[in-house]
Amino acid sequence: MRLRSLLFVPGDRPERFDKAAASGADALILDLEDAVAPAAKAAARGAVAARLRTARGDVAVFVRVNPLGTALLDEDLAALGGLLPDAVVLPKAEGATSVRDLAARLAAVGIDAPILPIATETPAAIFQLGSYAGCGVPLAGLTWGAEDLPAAIGAATSREEDGRFTAPYELARSLALFAAHAAGVAAIETVYPAFRDEAGLAVYAARAARDGFTGMMAIHPAQVATINAAFTPTDAQVAHARAVVAAFAAAPGAGVLQLDGKMIDAPHLVQARRLLARV
Repeated sequence: MRLRSLLFVPGDRPERFDKAAASGADALILDLEDAVAPAAKAAARGAVAARLRTARGDVAVFVRVNPLGTALLDEDLAALGGLLPDAVVLPKAEGATSVRDLAARLAAVGIDAPILPIATETPAAIFQLGSYAGCGVPLAGLTWGAEDLPAAIGAATSREEDGRFTAPYELARSLALFAAHAAGVAAIETVYPAFRDEAGLAVYAARAARDGFTGMMAIHPAQVATINAAFTPTDAQVAHARAVVAAFAAAPGAGVLQLDGKMIDAPHLVQARRLLARV
């Protein structure tokens, strides 16, 4: 499943579903959690269930349910039972135990879908990031959030005035990135809230791609094109990667080679293969 851009859509706004699907996003995340007021939860569940019963074309449809341990999740699963989202997004996930718990509950209501945990939204979650590797549950990826954790620990904000994350949230971001790769799943960057700041989004998404994230969540259709561009290898990158692979194929057993006047070795070959896998 190609996951460069994952666009949130409030579950209680079904009139937005088609527009979101036409945005170019690789996946929609139909939200039953924070974007939906308590009074609108029932309507949102009905709208999301109806959407899951329709043909979805090439755009994957994920559903963000409410957190484990809440009655709201019970109601979400009752409404979605027997349906087939492409993945279920778990907010406030706290490691392998939490995804196993949700997987069992999904199976109990006839939902066969991988899970995308939002893996840094509570203090306890930070200490469980390494547990996703080998958790035994199909994961659609792993992502992180920078909004709930500050509230959970009484921090004023997760960002400096210029938009950069403060030190605790840079740490959470890095750990989530490494946790995703340790688990062998897609590393999904968190949202860029200033949806009218196209230049800032481009810088943010490019930084994420540079650092090893392979996709990013979006909160507005206008962000999708910029995000897709950031996570799509350029022609020059693809050509270089193919050249690296070809060089090693032509010299089997070589540990170090030269390409365009620069040394290349095993890590460069790994990088090249990873990039070509995204094409």
